[in-house]
Amino acid sequence: MGMRIDLHVHSNVSDGTESPTRVVFAAQEAGLDVIGLCDHDTFDGLMEAREAGRRIGLSVLGGVEMSTKYKGQPVHLLGYGCDPWNRPLFTELASLRAARVERLQAFLEKLEALGLPLTEDEVAESKGLSPVLGRPHIADAMIAKGYVQNRDEAFEKYLGEGKPGYVERYSTPLKDAIALIRGAKGLAVIAHPWGRGSKDVLTGDALEKLAKAGLEGIEVDHTDHTSHDRELLTELGARTGLIRTGSSDYHGTGKTKNPLGVYTTRPTAYQEIVNRIAARGGVGPS
Repeated sequence: MGMRIDLHVHSNVSDGTESPTRVVFAAQEAGLDVIGLCDHDTFDGLMEAREAGRRIGLSVLGGVEMSTKYKGQPVHLLGYGCDPWNRPLFTELASLRAARVERLQAFLEKLEALGLPLTEDEVAESKGLSPVLGRPHIADAMIAKGYVQNRDEAFEKYLGEGKPGYVERYSTPLKDAIALIRGAKGLAVIAHPWGRGSKDVLTGDALEKLAKAGLEGIEVDHTDHTSHDRELLTELGARTGLIRTGSSDYHGTGKTKNPLGVYTTRPTAYQEIVNRIAARGGVGPS
């Protein structure tokens, strides 16, 4: 069997449910050889994940998943191989994390109006040591109170976009985020481009323009995409010169339909990513 590579996984440093060490061990148990740790708006789990990977012989490519906007739609952008101490990127990630905290009160007010009161302390308890506050942590607090059975139900009924408990927040303009990742010597890949409402704006023409602006890849194989979506995105990626990746978007028990290795990245695509990162002096896998 060839190398198995899952380039988009999360730990409890953001909205996953397992520690970086446990994610690495689970990846090995799932038969993976390489993972890309892409926690939301933070690099804080990378040191621990890399140390665990070195102990058991599993490679960890450092990444981050940024919250961005493009033509009014939310788009998630993966940055691989970035210098985590690059000041412009570091500062923007801090702003994104702060925006999550600032909208917590608005979430709590909406949920209380729906008859689902929560306190900041209850959400903080579900957040644990994570520096990133996200809707999944609010969902966990709702589960603890018995309002919903799981995260999926919380999002489907209350916290998802367009649902009665949803609150907008600040996101980095997509082209600015691409420039920040490139400025930090990293490589930018759009996560699940045709999932979660972004299909209407991430057309072939848009991807071509974004490629000229520094985008280098799209996540094609993902549970948010139908088989037809994956075929079309593969063709679009080839036409626009974008690297096509695949991943699980693993969140531990936070996403029950995303087991480790459900989709993977071709070794040739992974090697191209690693080569480009090395050529610009970024941080390779370890």
